[in-house]
Amino acid sequence: MADDRDGQRIDNFLVGQLKGVPKSLIYRILRTGQVRVNGKRAKPDSRLAGGDEVRIPPVRVAEPGQVPPPSRGLTERIGDAVIYEDRDFLVLSKPAGIAAHGGSGVSHGAIELLRALRPKDTLELVHRLDRDTSGVLVLARRRAALTGLQELIRENRTTKQYLCLLQGQLPRAALSVNVPLRKSILQGGERMVRVDDTGKPSLTHFKTIDRYALASLVEATLETGRTHQIRVHSQHLGHPIAGDDKYGDAEFNKLLRPHGLRRLFLHAKHFGFELGGRSYAFSAPLASDLAAVLDHLPPAALSRR
Repeated sequence: MADDRDGQRIDNFLVGQLKGVPKSLIYRILRTGQVRVNGKRAKPDSRLAGGDEVRIPPVRVAEPGQVPPPSRGLTERIGDAVIYEDRDFLVLSKPAGIAAHGGSGVSHGAIELLRALRPKDTLELVHRLDRDTSGVLVLARRRAALTGLQELIRENRTTKQYLCLLQGQLPRAALSVNVPLRKSILQGGERMVRVDDTGKPSLTHFKTIDRYALASLVEATLETGRTHQIRVHSQHLGHPIAGDDKYGDAEFNKLLRPHGLRRLFLHAKHFGFELGGRSYAFSAPLASDLAAVLDHLPPAALSRR
């Protein structure tokens, strides 16, 4: 070992030498005595001296840019989230915190996890959900199913409904927002959407399901499928979605934290369509973490005391 490593901990030395190897594997080979310094077993906190001879067992090192395989816990979690499958489609009740696909700092999204879990299956994403959005996510198992459903989506011939918790009370129990949306990329790569007359036509129907002292549980039905459509349309109404750190109200979000809200309160509850002479209707119950928030919210009656 070179003298410039004198005094370095063996675990830190191995991290530098075994680039691309997960730290969990490095600590495993240390704990099991597979790493030796001058012929003796090394402990994770052992420190090296100039001239030490370090023996490292054969370890598979990822190539530059290669993503290590997902953990077993993640693949099992996504496997447990499957709510329907046939020869054409596989449907998830996607947990929040898992992206639809990898990229932008995310190693494994739902599609990569399912491909790892089912390496013999052919799976393609039909549509996407934001990472913090839970609920129905549809994947295709055959090319014809993929292209057929994507055409229905482009033609706005599907039914997509979401549950969201909006700030305050809507002026009417049912109302629609029909304003165009335009997508832009800010410096640094952040994607933002805003109401803009030069944008694409966008239509959302809102229906109040339940009222609370601070907020309303609302069903949002999409007539179009623009990026961040519900989030921006609710912001345009003056009733942004709870937990939205991009389009929401920071003070409102802060008020909901003691009630257990830790993420965007948006859940894809229903996705329906007709294809090939068959009718499909996929539904996912409100995610348990969001249901717990509702259980802790004071009812609307308290606001009138």
